[in-house]
Amino acid sequence: MSDHTDHDAIVLAGGAARRLGGADKPALPVGGRALLDRVLAACPDAATTVVVGPARPTARPVVQALEDPPGGGPLAALDAGLRHTTAPTVLVLSADLPFLTSATVRDLLNAAAGDGTSHRDGALLRDAEGRDQPLVAAYRSAPLRRALDRLRAAHDGTLGGLPLRPLLSVLALARVLDTASAASFDCDTWEDIGTARARIREHGHVLDEWITAVKAELGIDLDVDTAALLDLARDAAHGVARPAAPLTTFLIGYAAGRQGGDVAELARRASALADRWAAEAAAEEARAAGAGAPDDEAKPAQ
Repeated sequence: MSDHTDHDAIVLAGGAARRLGGADKPALPVGGRALLDRVLAACPDAATTVVVGPARPTARPVVQALEDPPGGGPLAALDAGLRHTTAPTVLVLSADLPFLTSATVRDLLNAAAGDGTSHRDGALLRDAEGRDQPLVAAYRSAPLRRALDRLRAAHDGTLGGLPLRPLLSVLALARVLDTASAASFDCDTWEDIGTARARIREHGHVLDEWITAVKAELGIDLDVDTAALLDLARDAAHGVARPAAPLTTFLIGYAAGRQGGDVAELARRASALADRWAAEAAAEEARAAGAGAPDDEAKPAQ
């Protein structure tokens, strides 16, 4: 298992985005968050995070860098980013990966570290079609620097305009399979942007995406048990009154933030309270109807 804090991250956010009509691709929103911010959220544990490309506002602090020459391609950008890093492992990520997750980042770091039985210089993602994704990768810094130095020496002291393929050919890299091609999905065209925006609104994703976006917007880091909170909202709405649902879930979040409590446990306690509230109402309705006090009402609340 690798030390997930012992790495830096380089996010490549340059390029002309010609297929997007020159739009500032890393700044385009998907799910209310810039593509760049979505990538930054997937690598929160990097000791230093370098964003290579034109300076843009970001949701968290980063080191800004610019490749030489500007627009000089991925190898020049990678070299510019490496100059600001010191960790033994470096994540290298493009800025247009809307579905990259911290889980995929951890898988890459683990694969790059290996198990000590074979030599490797890093690990990269391979999509479901078998294509390597060198800009969704974790590299060991020392061999990466040596490979870049050799390429620079072989090309009159410059990396500008060179493709990534010569770099990959001299590194021993493990592959991490992206079976659903989700983490490796990138946005090169407006059709890709539209696909990403539609996907986050699908039934199975929309709540998690929304909660993640809200937490990022509010600057909070709080684990949210969506199922527990939805159950609580249902109990409060049915057992108390419909407006009680959003107010109660707000109070759960407030209590968790102030007290450091577990959201699931707080939700369980509030749901039990809503059940007791509903039981009282049922008892009173039964009494008013002449049925007398139900047996359950004489029992103490658990």
